[in-house]
Amino acid sequence: MLNLQEFQAEKDEFFASHPQSPLTHEQKREFKGLKYFPQNSALRLEVLVEVFSTQETVSIQTTGGEPRSYRRFGRFKFEVDGQAAELTLYSNQDGFFLPFVDSLAGKETYPAGRYLEVEQSADGNFMVDFNLAYNPYCAYNDTWSCPLTPAENHLKVAIRAGEKSFHE
Repeated sequence: MLNLQEFQAEKDEFFASHPQSPLTHEQKREFKGLKYFPQNSALRLEVLVEVFSTQETVSIQTTGGEPRSYRRFGRFKFEVDGQAAELTLYSNQDGFFLPFVDSLAGKETYPAGRYLEVEQSADGNFMVDFNLAYNPYCAYNDTWSCPLTPAENHLKVAIRAGEKSFHE
């Protein structure tokens, strides 16, 4: 994988010029790049997910009003600055999905939360790199519909990694 700065530069280029960018034409004219927290190696984790014995299907509400179905796959625990935290990992036909809201939501991060896609390694653990946390497309304009973070993934800790709020 590219280093984090190269990844962020490519993402900024995509947002600025690609036809599938979530930004409107007006936003692209003023766009100077996304805002990110400094890289935080302490928030690049390899975690063991406790897989739920019953992986129930849940409907997660979206900003557009139509719910989307996900399976509650499992849960993992971790620490941030000495504070315990835990998150539920979801899955669907597209893979694993990790939405979360941290204590910075509405201040430094998007109020409805950020997302991560995680992959399982050959040993069964998961790489959870919060430096890759990103805002859903609905953070940029209202034409996008995005899953809202379930209450069980609202953290009391601050995740100072990944994308910050988008400011036009």
